[in-house]
Amino acid sequence: MATYVLVHDAWHTGKDLEPTASPIREAGHRVHTPTIAGNKPGDPKTVGLDDAIRSIADYLAGKNLKDVILLGHGYGGMIITGVADRLPERIRRLVYWNAFVPNNGESLNDMAAYVRLCTSQRGDGSIMVPFQIWRETFINDVDLETAQKAYDALNPHPEKTLVDQISIMTNPKDAGRD
Repeated sequence: MATYVLVHDAWHTGKDLEPTASPIREAGHRVHTPTIAGNKPGDPKTVGLDDAIRSIADYLAGKNLKDVILLGHGYGGMIITGVADRLPERIRRLVYWNAFVPNNGESLNDMAAYVRLCTSQRGDGSIMVPFQIWRETFINDVDLETAQKAYDALNPHPEKTLVDQISIMTNPKDAGRD
């Protein structure tokens, strides 16, 4: 039995990964789907990348999770990279599921400038992707009704987490090398 921690993408919450968690649990594994700081509806949207990383590191420590398979989806790749750098003794494996894999000093916006170009600022430190951009860029392989339903589940995302540069001691490509 393994322990998985699934870390969601931007504009989402941990709840959105429950359909992914279900079959893993059914196979007998423990699965956690925490929500990154700043991503819960009602959270302050002034959260930066360091705060977001710390929220998941604190989750692992608070639950005393060890030997964890840490999976990040999309923006979640930024988070799992930072968590693994801070708590390597708690991590068995990192899984990047269609996720960003940053090197020290990179921001998500450095790796995908379109994020900055296709979002609208909301005045509270958060950003949203306009529906048409969401539809054409992120979910163009489903029907309009499914795309709209997925879009309606999104919530404003802290802009600072996308533009802050990650600060890590070891780049993912160098991890595990002696």
